[in-house]
Amino acid sequence: MTPGHTEGMPTSVTRTRGVRTTDLARLAAAWAASTASLIVTGALVPGFSATSWWAYAAVAAAAGIVGLVLRPLLVEISARVGWLAVLLTALLGQALIMYVAIRLVPGIESTPWTAFAATWVSAAVGTLISWATTAGTDDGLITSLAGRTRRQQTVADPEVDGVLFVQLDGVPFPVLQWAVQSGGVPNIRRWLAAGDYKLREWTPQLPCTTPASQMGILHGTVDGIPAFRWYDRELNRVLVANRPADARVIEERHSTGRGLLCDDGVSISNLFTGDADRSLLTMSRVEVRRGSTQTRRAFAWFFTSPNGFMRSFTRTVGEILKERWQARRQVKRDLDPRVHRDWTFALLRAVTNGLLRDLNTTLVAEELHRGTKSIYVDYVDYDEIAHHAGMFRPESLASLDGLDRTLGSLAQLAGSAPRRYRLVVLSDHGQSQGTPFADRYGQALGDLCAELMQETVQNVDASVEGLGRADSIAGDIAAGGMTGKLAVRADEGLAKAQATTAASGDAAEEPVVVLGSGNLGLVYVRGDRRWTIRALEEEWPALVPGLANHPGVGFVAGIDEEGRAWAIGSSGRRNIGSGEVEGTDPLAVFGSHAARVLLRALREPEAPDLYVNSTLDPVTNDVAAFEGLVGSHGGLGGWQDRAVLLGPADLMAGLPERIEGADELHRVLVAMLESCGQRATVRDHPAVTSSPGSGAARGAQFTSTLAMTGPGPGQLPCSRAPAPPRPRQSGGRAARASSGQSV
Repeated sequence: MTPGHTEGMPTSVTRTRGVRTTDLARLAAAWAASTASLIVTGALVPGFSATSWWAYAAVAAAAGIVGLVLRPLLVEISARVGWLAVLLTALLGQALIMYVAIRLVPGIESTPWTAFAATWVSAAVGTLISWATTAGTDDGLITSLAGRTRRQQTVADPEVDGVLFVQLDGVPFPVLQWAVQSGGVPNIRRWLAAGDYKLREWTPQLPCTTPASQMGILHGTVDGIPAFRWYDRELNRVLVANRPADARVIEERHSTGRGLLCDDGVSISNLFTGDADRSLLTMSRVEVRRGSTQTRRAFAWFFTSPNGFMRSFTRTVGEILKERWQARRQVKRDLDPRVHRDWTFALLRAVTNGLLRDLNTTLVAEELHRGTKSIYVDYVDYDEIAHHAGMFRPESLASLDGLDRTLGSLAQLAGSAPRRYRLVVLSDHGQSQGTPFADRYGQALGDLCAELMQETVQNVDASVEGLGRADSIAGDIAAGGMTGKLAVRADEGLAKAQATTAASGDAAEEPVVVLGSGNLGLVYVRGDRRWTIRALEEEWPALVPGLANHPGVGFVAGIDEEGRAWAIGSSGRRNIGSGEVEGTDPLAVFGSHAARVLLRALREPEAPDLYVNSTLDPVTNDVAAFEGLVGSHGGLGGWQDRAVLLGPADLMAGLPERIEGADELHRVLVAMLESCGQRATVRDHPAVTSSPGSGAARGAQFTSTLAMTGPGPGQLPCSRAPAPPRPRQSGGRAARASSGQSV
């Protein structure tokens, strides 16, 4: 081991107690930068002046001392009162600190208003100075976080290694591999070159979405989640996985209490908890009427730091301006594929690449400081940008560079933690790209189904992943009283934007629900029973052949009356279970694993009546998303099912030759925790394949139910007790003609 290297973490920072020489140097540098910013402020702000530059230096020193006293008080008040107090503290807290410092130092001429203005100007100037002197790195934030987390250094079991799981949402293995080779991720490249870490690929199951993968990774099962959103036959409504109320329902159906994080773990910025003791910015545990005191405290501390609010503000403005310029440039250069990138996406990008990244890092730093045994955090930067720009566009690769810097920062912070931490980096899925289906063919999937069926259709294809992140922040910093009510309103507004049907008496009366999840489409007939291919063909004769023969559709898949799974293409069909092919195999172009993962998905009781997968261009590797996205994931084709696993060389030793499915990856990660000395008290951990929610068990349940009850006419039963059937419109072509109702 080289001097200064913390075993288990690729970092040059060692765990120490007390003040270090580097700390003093950084403190002196911060004081000098603050003094310089005040001198510049004095020249720019009328009514703010000093008798000498030494007065500015004294104010800078006094502000640091006053901040040490006032900032903890402001943070605690903000955390307890609510998110409005957090925002007010962000706006006024540093001004108050500066004003008190100015009043304490003789030789400064100022009024409360000029002090307020001087605070903002000096913060802006200080941010620019800091950026220029550190070449845009995160040294300032990391220094302040390290100083904050160095106060407590004791845990009950320091001999147990902690594990920090960092999810880089949506990063494909080939993209990261290329970034390593090109030097685009210098920290990861250095760790791999030194032999400390190993990089592996793993294969997500169908659907290739965050909900399915995170449920598998965190809870050990991928079953019962057919897409990012789907029609739930029991509840008779659409479930959206990043809607807090829906995420709670989904997790309650699958949690066994033995998730990945059940042994003193914390979930940060995820969809599900992994049965962690604490959850922050986690969808299934967001309470918009109560919120998380810890999250509000982290917000308040960051915003009241000398450059925290201004750092976020300038980065947010910078990201918005950069996004608008890049959006215009793609149009001017006539880049293909592309989608329209509006101001909403610009704001979401700014939130995910600025505020949320810093907030996640702050929350992780606190948990490292506490010595929490297992931490799982999700950074969505790359996924959000690649959705709208593409996998290899400059803005997407720039987000990878930012994530690499974040990994380096986390490694530094782990150096001062009370226990040794092992860093495991993974992605939940990859990405594929191509021109969206509606843009390429002039018609959305829902409209195509409506035309073929001559039926009214509820079409759900708006992209909602980014909105969910905003929802989690709004909910998790809420509090009671007025602030809680405002947070509830914000949550409801976001839910409306997500087009989520929230109750059984929703406005949607259409008998058919069509949803898009990347390049995977789902077709449901409302009701409590699953329709077979034959039943669909008898009711709507043009639907299945019309979809299968469409140039933008690679195959449609469903179940026959005997429970056999079929994939149907334009020139052939395949019995997925037996492998028997009539004509041309529609799955051949999607890889040898396609039949395996599709069969597993179709055996799920929650599966749609029809899966619709877009075509795959064998030359460009393009797919066609059923949402308005360039980069997408959900179905088969391209790099969406090629995910990343990066971990310490010793923990990566002895891994299976192929890791297929997030449930299999869950077992791998549990084994890592056990090798670190964790989960000793978690007894009788069941094998995922034999758990009640596993694919094998649920498939057997599905077959058994079918054998005992027998299907209805062309329909298959659900696994759960069905809800009372809801009246629907008559669906046949003849009925449509007699009613004169338009599509």
